[in-house]
Amino acid sequence: MTEGFSPSSDGMLGRGVYVTRSFGKASHYPLHPNGGMLAVLRLSVRVGRVKKINYQGHPLQMTWHEHGYDTAWVPPNCGMVNSGLEENCVYDPSRITVLDLMPNLRFC
Repeated sequence: MTEGFSPSSDGMLGRGVYVTRSFGKASHYPLHPNGGMLAVLRLSVRVGRVKKINYQGHPLQMTWHEHGYDTAWVPPNCGMVNSGLEENCVYDPSRITVLDLMPNLRFC
């Protein structure tokens, strides 16, 4: 929390910070090999210009930022995410502010 977010170098939507509005989905990350008490961050995200990526092989799936978008969004139940839950990739971590740290009761 003191150093900010580090964008992943790759992933389903390429470089960026991956976030979701689903507490259930967020509670599974990061996967802690030894269990233990982890937390879920409640965030404020300035999504800016958003590109919807709703199928594998979408022409902008990995290059959306190069086309002027700030965030890529995978809608729920579009077949791209096994859980059927939505996912977002924010290119610039400075668009994300941590509002709260919530205990992840799944690991208590």
